[in-house]
Amino acid sequence: MRILLQVPGRSIGDWHAELARTLPGARISCWPDVPADPDYALVWKPPAGLFESVRPAKAIFNLGAGVDALLAVATLPKDVPVIRLEDAGMAAQMAEYVTQAALRVFREADAYAAQQREGRWKPHPRLAPDEFGIGILGFGVLGSAVAAALAPFGFPLAAWSRSRKAVKGVAAFAGDGELAGFLARTRFLVCLLPSTPATRGLLDRRSLGRLPPGAHVVNVARGDIVVDDDLLALLDSGHLGGATLDVFRVEPLPADHAFWHHPRITLTPHVSGVTTVADSVAQVAAKIGRLERGEAVTGVVDRRRGY
Repeated sequence: MRILLQVPGRSIGDWHAELARTLPGARISCWPDVPADPDYALVWKPPAGLFESVRPAKAIFNLGAGVDALLAVATLPKDVPVIRLEDAGMAAQMAEYVTQAALRVFREADAYAAQQREGRWKPHPRLAPDEFGIGILGFGVLGSAVAAALAPFGFPLAAWSRSRKAVKGVAAFAGDGELAGFLARTRFLVCLLPSTPATRGLLDRRSLGRLPPGAHVVNVARGDIVVDDDLLALLDSGHLGGATLDVFRVEPLPADHAFWHHPRITLTPHVSGVTTVADSVAQVAAKIGRLERGEAVTGVVDRRRGY
């Protein structure tokens, strides 16, 4: 078995070592050194020149959950299956991040921190858990993990997805016709959508304006789903109470971007769910094993939908 590995940065050595340990019989080449005809390519944001040099025979594995960067590569072979990571250690991290953000907002931690800096003692009336409706926009593996982590706190949970998904304890919304109703009951919105032609710019002034006054927006998906200027306008008007942002249209976030110093925005540098090498390689190796045995695998990307 011949594998081509392409990962930007110094971590490629870690990926190679873990692959060699997990698939000891494989011949692994690291880009730009390429085998003549690899069976599989494992890539992350590959350069266009990669697919000009090689054409993987069996499958291309995207070493992350989001495939938008890979699908944008013009030279990507159209007839080779693309397979994405479905978890690889990210679900638990994402659940931690969103739970921490939800409790921070629910218990008004930012407001009390500001009062401490001002030396001001002012208890706030408590909001009941059943008044803090949480909506998860995008309900795949990561969304399901977030819902499971939040369930013990007693918040009303809802999820919106393109096709309806029934999960106990989570109100299901589906399709464009139910998006407005989903947003209207959501006080804490968590965006977990993939970046596709249908989702880019989805969270604009109109859709964000459907959230109830004082709502909080969390984006841990892709930066291009949110229209930056519209989010800022709704924060400045007071319609939105705040935002927690981990992903951005341009990364690293430019130093002069208004998000950096906005008083109602908490931001982090794309760390809500970091791909872990061991978990990723274990998942890829298991799927390669199934493919070699002629069995079906999950995570095959529908290029028309973009995920």
